[in-house]
Amino acid sequence: MKVSLGDARLSYMGRIDRKDREKPEFIFPATSLSFCFWGKKAELTIENRRACWDNYVGAIVDGRQKKYKLNDWGETHLVFMEEEEERNHQVLFFKRQDSCHEIILKSLELSEGSVLLKPPERPVRRMEVYGDSVSAGEVSEAVEYAGRPDPEHKGEYSNSWYSYGWIAARKLEAEIHCIAQGGIPLLNGNGWVEPPVYPGMESVWDKVHYHPGLGEPSDWDFSCYVPHVVIVAVGQNDSNPDDYMKTDPEGLRAEYWRYRYRCWIQEIRRKYPHAVILLTTTIMKHSREWDEAIEKVCRELGDERIFHFRYTQNGCGTPGHIRIPEAEQMAGELADYINRLEILVWEGKTGEDGMEEGRGRGGTTGRDV
Repeated sequence: MKVSLGDARLSYMGRIDRKDREKPEFIFPATSLSFCFWGKKAELTIENRRACWDNYVGAIVDGRQKKYKLNDWGETHLVFMEEEEERNHQVLFFKRQDSCHEIILKSLELSEGSVLLKPPERPVRRMEVYGDSVSAGEVSEAVEYAGRPDPEHKGEYSNSWYSYGWIAARKLEAEIHCIAQGGIPLLNGNGWVEPPVYPGMESVWDKVHYHPGLGEPSDWDFSCYVPHVVIVAVGQNDSNPDDYMKTDPEGLRAEYWRYRYRCWIQEIRRKYPHAVILLTTTIMKHSREWDEAIEKVCRELGDERIFHFRYTQNGCGTPGHIRIPEAEQMAGELADYINRLEILVWEGKTGEDGMEEGRGRGGTTGRDV
């Protein structure tokens, strides 16, 4: 039994290319498809486009997490479950990694006689994260290396389900768009992404497709998703190849970086006039001067809904990537900080009692993809 990938009973989350409703394209980590059905079997066929690493996708099937290795190019058939008896099933399929690859959903097949059910109600709270490998959940599953440099790997340890942003979103009962790419800086020409191009977040943040090795870039329609909270965790990769913020924090390059960072935050504000914006980095080791530069920009902006947030181990927590326990700690601190803000965070429409819905009650601004 073939299911249309444009069926209203399928629930999508993330910044997705849906020009062809029957062939959605997943680019960013934590992008997902979820559905419920009565039946015996569910199988999804996807096409992979690889840029680097080995590529894996994940799924939560009836509460159990699964992992699937993809063919580098072409189609891979994913069997979520195959049972003898019909019963209710719930599936959440998601992209584990960043734009080291892109995938196209080609077909969803259920066993004959299955019934596609209405999905669970989606959250009314919405978050968005702009970040690098830590925000993408890169190498998060290498838990035996917590607090240590990364092991040798080919992408098998990366899992956006355990990214601090998605964990925090689950704690806050919020939907999330995770605009994260490993190695990305703010400014073009720095960082670690796709040499010799080295794109920065300044040329990626408003895109759907953006990886220079995977085709032409395409713009995102910001009216499709309006977050209540935006996490901006960018800056620490600008230290490659030269950590100029540490060596000359008042020099011309440092001043230019602060200027470009301020301009970018102002662009985000223009897209989302009412969002709470949290400026931050992560606990992965980096020079404290980057956080001091962000603090200075935050003060200069003078926006009562823009805050500079630092974790208890900000910049000094680990020389490697953030493992699951560290991501859980970060997510807890982040969620607690948002919950303690003395402003309307989850701001939305006026409720039936005539009071504006505020913190802890959700909102309904914007429209979803």
